[in-house]
Amino acid sequence: MDSNINQDELFCSICVNYFIDPVTIGCGHSFYMPCLCIFWEEAPYPPYCPVCRETSHQMKFKTNIVLKTRVFLARWARPYCLLSSAEQMCEIHMKTNNFFCEIIKDLLCLLCCKSKEHVAHKHCSIGWTAEGYRQNLLKQMRSLWEQTQENRRNQKETSKVRTWEGYVSLRREMIRAEYQKVCHLLYEEERRYLEGIERESKEIFQRLKESEENMDLKGKLLRGMYEDLKKMCQKPNTELLQPFESALKRSEAVQQHLPQPVDAQLSSWPITGLIERLSQFLVPIFFENEVTTRHVPLFEDLRHLHTNPNHPDVVTNTKRSNYFLAWGAQTFTCGQHYWEVDVGNCQNWVLGFCDDSWTMTNDMVLDSEGIFLLFCIKEDNQCSLFTSSPPSPQYVQRPLGQVGVFLDYERGVVSFVHVASSSLICSFLCCSFSCPLRPFLSSASS
Repeated sequence: MDSNINQDELFCSICVNYFIDPVTIGCGHSFYMPCLCIFWEEAPYPPYCPVCRETSHQMKFKTNIVLKTRVFLARWARPYCLLSSAEQMCEIHMKTNNFFCEIIKDLLCLLCCKSKEHVAHKHCSIGWTAEGYRQNLLKQMRSLWEQTQENRRNQKETSKVRTWEGYVSLRREMIRAEYQKVCHLLYEEERRYLEGIERESKEIFQRLKESEENMDLKGKLLRGMYEDLKKMCQKPNTELLQPFESALKRSEAVQQHLPQPVDAQLSSWPITGLIERLSQFLVPIFFENEVTTRHVPLFEDLRHLHTNPNHPDVVTNTKRSNYFLAWGAQTFTCGQHYWEVDVGNCQNWVLGFCDDSWTMTNDMVLDSEGIFLLFCIKEDNQCSLFTSSPPSPQYVQRPLGQVGVFLDYERGVVSFVHVASSSLICSFLCCSFSCPLRPFLSSASS
């Protein structure tokens, strides 16, 4: 080895031992890595050089391979930890123990290594074996140190114990405040919705009254003109000719500006979170007992009632359509359940729930008990919505696309919603369910 090497460069200035795992920090001083780690752990922050006290901005270092090699050669030339004379000598052959047996984990001389007992074993010089063990120890030390540092970082988490209950209490208040905001927003939305309905209803009601008065007046004028023309038709020829032109003009004038019925339709505004809330109870619905027929009393009764509200027994349309009917495979006796159907642009359909006593036979009439249905019926180029039991018109816009049906069995509620607009179509409230309810679906050609 070069005799000019300064031996002080091979020793750690902290532990004053040969470097085993040397690292060189930013200022140029080198230290045994474990010594530096322990020094920095115990010293105040920020870390600094133990020799010149210059602040170190780097905390992780790689082994200085060059210095490590020089230290290894120095130690190899001058073993710093010599065995005692008794441990160096083989008691059998009185030779120096220069080898280590990996099998029996003991020191051997050269002759012992060649003996029958040990010839098949793996032997290596004491120096190389010790160096290998030393490297394994360093590897374990690095792992232990990393675990130590991670554990120290984790120990900082124990401060949560002192603040945990206070934080949870604050967290409750934050969540409560957010829900209060939501409640306030929903309350304001409800208030605006109800005020809008009140405003619209007054406007529509006023239009309905005006329309009724105009139609009554127009009806009297038309009937009076009809009576006048009837009398003119019975007059002698000479008396008929002179006032004819005047009567004809009056008749044409009376027939102008015929009052039209008011489209009594309330707006359906979106309800925040409606579909998201109902979707929590979404269930797959499988339909069975699918039937196609040309006679469904349900549709026919409703058409008669819609066309002749004062004379529901009078038949005005004998044309029949093809009807498709289907019942859900499952029934519900408790809980909350929600399903959706795409009605598309269909103008004649029925959705809802019915009990098992309401079957697909001829007793499927409109005034049956145990049905909770929403109807869409087209008559005279106009689509109208009705609910069953008893038949009640729903003055809202006909939904297109997905329609959702929600059942709350315990509360006795069946609701229908328009999915695209997140709006309520209608609801059956305060019902009393005593039998299993089965989903029902029907549609008819226009």
